Amino acid sequence: MESYYTFHLELEKLNKKLLGLTAMVEDRVRRAAKVIETHDAEQLKSIILSDYEIDEMEVEIEEDCLKIIALHQPVASDLRFLIAVIKINAEVERIADYAVNIAMRVETIAKSEAQAMVANIDFNEMSEKVITMLQTSLDALVNRDAALARKVFLLDDEVDSYRSEIYKQVKEMIRNNPEHPGPLLNTYLIARHLERIADRATNISEEVIYLVEGVVTRTIS
Repeated sequence: MESYYTFHLELEKLNKKLLGLTAMVEDRVRRAAKVIETHDAEQLKSIILSDYEIDEMEVEIEEDCLKIIALHQPVASDLRFLIAVIKINAEVERIADYAVNIAMRVETIAKSEAQAMVANIDFNEMSEKVITMLQTSLDALVNRDAALARKVFLLDDEVDSYRSEIYKQVKEMIRNNPEHPGPLLNTYLIARHLERIADRATNISEEVIYLVEGVVTRTIS
């Protein structure tokens, strides 16, 4: 009985750690989306320098999962939970990396003499859509809601369309201004990083469905 109680206490602690990590990562993404518009130097620095916190938590959660599996040899839904945690843990860490990448691209653009060239490229709608996908996938995780997780899939094509539109704009601007490729390429890469966050949110939703239903779901990105 004591071993059973200890096992489930460890699962509860693990779940709290994962939810804490996801909250931190969602905050990073929201802040990264905001600095695309504001170019706030302090926020940029804060996002970039705080990356180690996410990395440390990701390693800790993975180690906890492996320790629980080795000590308790879980089966059925408990094993499925641990497998899902390992995968979601990796996904949210990569999302945090993309938020840092966005901040670094924005910082580079802000220091460029040609930053005015890209000032009219609007990321607001794309950022909002990406944040909605991430928030929905994480809400689905918290509530173990497979139906909510599936709603994320419906938004992915819209994000891809935004990325394609920004690519077209940047391509045309490079054609007309070949002497200033730096800020233009970094602008496109911001769109690419946002798209990858959306892809990772889709992956999280797939793992939520696996956790709840035991069904392996794969969408084509």
